[in-house]
Amino acid sequence: MKNETMQPKNASALSAKIVRGRDSYIAEQGSVYRSGVSAESVGSSMLWLGTISLPAGRRTSAHRHQGHETALLMTAGKEIEIWSGAALERCDMVLPGDYLFIPAGVPHVAVNRSTENAEFLGARNDPAANESVVLMPELDDIVP
Repeated sequence: MKNETMQPKNASALSAKIVRGRDSYIAEQGSVYRSGVSAESVGSSMLWLGTISLPAGRRTSAHRHQGHETALLMTAGKEIEIWSGAALERCDMVLPGDYLFIPAGVPHVAVNRSTENAEFLGARNDPAANESVVLMPELDDIVP
């Protein structure tokens, strides 16, 4: 059974689209984004796909993604820490080849203590290049 709401509404949506590499930008939370598939690049209505990097020795600000899930695949680097939970009480190590899922609304901080940039392939169900990030400065001092 086909989902009618997911069917293209116009003829231009009936063909594949190629997105050439674009310039990167620093996201509000501090990681470096390079959008591929997005509402802006191809008219996506439900999906964003791109690369995300966290430079060596850097961390993100405490934040949550309001209303969308994020899935990441670590493609390069050493390891990074992902602190998550209401009070950032959980710390997990992410290694190259690991997949990471961040549910909507979950506060988190990513920390790269290594001397190598960490690189990720990322997807989310918010198609906007500038996603719905909510900074949480009240949690920034929790992560060492």
